[in-house]
Amino acid sequence: MSASPGWVKVGTRSEILPGEYKVVWDGDTAIAVYNIDGTLYAVEDVCTHDGAELAGGEVHGFEVECVRHGARFDLRTGAVTCPPAYEPIACFPVREEGGLIFTRDDR
Repeated sequence: MSASPGWVKVGTRSEILPGEYKVVWDGDTAIAVYNIDGTLYAVEDVCTHDGAELAGGEVHGFEVECVRHGARFDLRTGAVTCPPAYEPIACFPVREEGGLIFTRDDR
């Protein structure tokens, strides 16, 4: 089953339990989908400070911390919550359809 054109399949809820994440690709854009207390958030998997992957970094509430230099970003909005980054990360829509989770780079 596939969602509307342009949407990328992430998986099912059982594949991303609360506190977990999964990375999928929309073309050449890596998207990390996080399950925070049952709500799904999708962000570009790249630190705007130096290009490091964010997936795998510690999650503090709604913030993900870059493993390289400790920059933090709000998964709900993409906003920087702790330097050295100053530019926000991109956030993407998430939808569920037929028991599957989808996201897309809608920029």
